[in-house]
Amino acid sequence: MKKIKYKTLEVNGLNIAFREAGDTNKPTIVLLHGYPSSSHQYRKVLNQLSDDYHLIAPDYPGYGNSDFPSPDVYEYTFDNIANTMDAFLEKKKITSYALMIQDYGSPIGFRIATKHPERVTAIINQNGNAYEEGLGAAWDSIRAFWADRNENTEEALLPAFTIDGLKWQYTHGTRDPENVNPDTWHLDYLRMSRPNAHKVVV
Repeated sequence: MKKIKYKTLEVNGLNIAFREAGDTNKPTIVLLHGYPSSSHQYRKVLNQLSDDYHLIAPDYPGYGNSDFPSPDVYEYTFDNIANTMDAFLEKKKITSYALMIQDYGSPIGFRIATKHPERVTAIINQNGNAYEEGLGAAWDSIRAFWADRNENTEEALLPAFTIDGLKWQYTHGTRDPENVNPDTWHLDYLRMSRPNAHKVVV
């Protein structure tokens, strides 16, 4: 088992934090995390697969240990985050890789794969709804926000940032919620309690 390294790389003026493990001469898997987590969600995967693969798991801007620029400075869209992650891979000179995508990692990873199909050796998709049919009733308040961005619809989204809202993200649909480590949503809550974390540009 190879040790996990915790690193940062400057990308277009932002410090992008990432975890890396394994031999760089072995096949690379890029692990793109979901909401509301970070590369932290892949800590066990990095431990278990590092003997056979080169693994790299970045934190998006605003997530984990990466820089958290104000929305006035950085546009938090899937297009822009995908551009940042693509620039990160370019700077790391990683040009052949499988993509592990989960939740938010799906629209980000699919954009990277569409831009560089010749580089992608495989796509591993877990709970990656990057299509409208995959968005159920839980997305109703977010759909309302998309249709009419105003202060009222922004307020409707705030419960998702509470401890209970984050806990739901991890435990909803699980057979036994007691198997889910509560440290996960508590760590996310601490990060989401930073200034500007709830700010939405309307």
